[in-house]
Amino acid sequence: MASRNILKLGALEAQKTAFLLCDIQETFRPHVKYFGEVVKVANKMVEAAKHFKIPVYVSEQYPKGLGHTTKDINISEAALVYPKTKFSMYTPELEEKLKQDVPDLSSVVLFGIEAHVCIEQTVIDLLSKDIVVHVLADGVSSRSLLDRGLALQRLQSIGCFVGTSENVLFKLMRDKNHPVFKQISKLNMVPTSDEFGLVQKSQI
Repeated sequence: MASRNILKLGALEAQKTAFLLCDIQETFRPHVKYFGEVVKVANKMVEAAKHFKIPVYVSEQYPKGLGHTTKDINISEAALVYPKTKFSMYTPELEEKLKQDVPDLSSVVLFGIEAHVCIEQTVIDLLSKDIVVHVLADGVSSRSLLDRGLALQRLQSIGCFVGTSENVLFKLMRDKNHPVFKQISKLNMVPTSDEFGLVQKSQI
């Protein structure tokens, strides 16, 4: 029980965690602010997932019309890449696969686009299933920074942890003596641009 409580406070345990990569499709590149930053963070998380042995699930919004995940992210080892028309990533197909792959699933780390649509609706579905959600502020964006900023505020207010990729990776390690400390520290060498921070009060 104590373990469950600590996860509800924002701690993470690799064997009870899944990474969700939402709709980072090449088609959206010209329209989404900081698309390049989102791709960079997605690559960092996909790489980290291998070290922590955390499965990665990748959704693609209506790929027949909108194309596939950008080739700039290597998703060849993803546990599942699946199409959706629903905005939320939490489809019956994903739910089923998560039950098989991570029977003790307690926490999800979520990143991708767009913050105020697919990310937010995924969070609502996951929280309603009593799954703790960590959204990466440096790994989500929208076409409008106002939409992105307001979405992050709403997500925090409904009980989601909004952090950065570095914050989440250090929470997964917990200790400098963790066997993958060196590899993860290398991934964290390049910090996220401060320009891509949380919404400024002046934007509201």
